[in-house]
Parts: sequence; structure tokens; C-alpha cells
Amino acid sequence: MDLVVTFLESVVKYAAEIGIRLVELAGIMVLLLTATQGMILYFKHDPNVRLKLAEGIALSLEFKLGGEVLRTVLARDLNELAILGAVIALRGALTLLLHWEIKNERQEGHLGPEGTFGKH
Repeated sequence: MDLVVTFLESVVKYAAEIGIRLVELAGIMVLLLTATQGMILYFKHDPNVRLKLAEGIALSLEFKLGGEVLRTVLARDLNELAILGAVIALRGALTLLLHWEIKNERQEGHLGPEGTFGKH
């Protein structure tokens, strides 16, 4: 029985580690693509560059937040869990602030829900 429990613990540990790496990699890729798109749009003088950057950064933070939530599966003690909780709270607050900024940017720019210009 102990062998089965040890095996299942190993499976959960490795699955969580792989999931963390994949989710965080997705967040990094989104951030890199957003930064590249932002530079291109900046040089094209696109008035929505700030909005598109904020949306991309918010999405990237949400992926990174997902990685931190997965990391709680591997937390071994309360100290490690407290640190993860603080990181999750900080990233969650940043995400909320970015969504608030996106909402305000859309209202000021008279943008529709998908970031397209609506009728004035």
C-alpha cells in the first residue's frame, strides 16, 4: 500500500511541476508577443497601443497566477504557503488594477468590448 501511495504522490508532483512550467511558459510567451506587438503599434502610431499592451499584460499575469495556484499543490510547509499566498495576492491585485485601467481606457477612447471603435 505504501508503494502505491508513494507512486501516486510522485505522479501528482511531476504532473504539477510540468503544469506549472507549461502555464508559466504560456504567460512568458504572451508577454513577449504583447511587447513585440506594442512596439510595432507604437511605431505605427496606433492610438490603442496602451489598451492592447494592458490587455496582453493582464492575460500574461493571469497565466502566471495560474502557475502560482498550481505551485500551492507542492507547498511543503506553512512558510512556503504564506509566501505563495503573498505572491498570488500581489499578482491578483496587479491583474485587477490592469482590468480597471483597461475598462477606463475603453470608456475614454469610446471603444467597444473587443477594443474596436464604436459609434460616437
